[in-house]
Amino acid sequence: MTKLIKFGGSSLANGEQYQKVINIIKSDENRQIIVLSAPGKRFSDDIKVTDLLIDYATKVINKNDYQDILKNIIQRYQDIADTYDISDKEFAPIVNIFKQLPDKDYLNNDYLMAAFKAHGERMNAKLMAIILNHLNISAKFVDPKELGIVVSDENPNAADVLDETYENLGHFGYGYEKLVIPGFFGYTKNDDIATFARGGSDITGSIIANGLNIPMYENFTDVSSIYSANPKIINHPVSIKKMTYREMRELAYAGFSVFNDEAIIPAIKGNVTINVKNTNLPDEPGTLIVPEGSFQPEHPITGVSSSNRFSALYLHKYLLNKEVGITLKLLTIFQKYNISYEHMPSGIDDLTIIFDKDNLDKPTIKKLCNDIQETIKPDKLSWIDDYAIIMVVGEGMRDSANTISDIIEPITNDNIPIHMINQGASQISIMIGTREANANQAVKSIYKEFFNKEK
Repeated sequence: MTKLIKFGGSSLANGEQYQKVINIIKSDENRQIIVLSAPGKRFSDDIKVTDLLIDYATKVINKNDYQDILKNIIQRYQDIADTYDISDKEFAPIVNIFKQLPDKDYLNNDYLMAAFKAHGERMNAKLMAIILNHLNISAKFVDPKELGIVVSDENPNAADVLDETYENLGHFGYGYEKLVIPGFFGYTKNDDIATFARGGSDITGSIIANGLNIPMYENFTDVSSIYSANPKIINHPVSIKKMTYREMRELAYAGFSVFNDEAIIPAIKGNVTINVKNTNLPDEPGTLIVPEGSFQPEHPITGVSSSNRFSALYLHKYLLNKEVGITLKLLTIFQKYNISYEHMPSGIDDLTIIFDKDNLDKPTIKKLCNDIQETIKPDKLSWIDDYAIIMVVGEGMRDSANTISDIIEPITNDNIPIHMINQGASQISIMIGTREANANQAVKSIYKEFFNKEK
């Protein structure tokens, strides 16, 4: 069974980490397709290669001297190459490609930035292929262009994969060689490089696993599993052995950051099983992310997460529920400022609109509130900037009539005010709104109720 394996930046930060990756590749002959990120931090105060490339691109755009940052970038790869005694002749193409980046033609500065960033992954995959062959492991560098990964051109630094990519991958053939593929980017129909947004290499892994009909996608990172709660909030939380795609998506929405929730979508469409594993402890089983069809939950809930990235607008108006067209009026205002809302829980006289605060600034908030006050004329209007959302998720919720009360009781016992409760239509998640200052304690209360009692 062919496996696709993907390694994150921390797994590829230096020669020592590279050797761990190579040992993993060698340990299973089925690990044939390898997707790589750019080298990450070697230590806590280090700089990721992608950030160095952003600095390089910025200096080129501003016509500033970039020789020092260029030397730093090349040295990061040189240090890894030196670990394996790669000759200057073999390494020279990587040096030349980095040096030639400023001389290429780009549609605009956004495309320049995307191309510079993408070369962190691109050169890392080239280097890995050189090293594997040097170690007598037959390997081939494969560029996303050769695979036929075609992406949108509206935003070159936050591109979306186009459907024709999967048809192209369906025609791609490969043999006995290890295929080493850079993550994070694809090519527009005009053959310009464009990068994905968050979790770009994870997205590439999912796309290729889907397109090549690969049943197992092993995603290697720096943790041994996905946990039932944030280890920064709960000491030694329970590891999740197996979870469904939609559980992962729901938990990632409110803070689970091990695996980007958007990156999982191509894998969902391809029915690919994902195994999140630890590069530093590769023999540990990790966490399986599987389709929900035959999944049998072992517990009522799988995990609890929280996020403070939200703000909320609360408005009160008598007979609000009788006013025709109020939602349309609100949506028209949101469209005016090009913002989207996350949730809109309501009562007969009250309405709360929840936003991702990363998409708003203070001037926009002020204009938004003024327009709503003028258009809707509420009796009360207030902005809540310290809003938090807690997600309690589990496929087992559907089979337990008491889950909601079991979630709410420990929160209320700890005198934590609840501002919103919403159960998803899938019946596998409960969303709770509270203030930012109370979010961590709410997570602790829920975790203790479900997981400490099970021990």
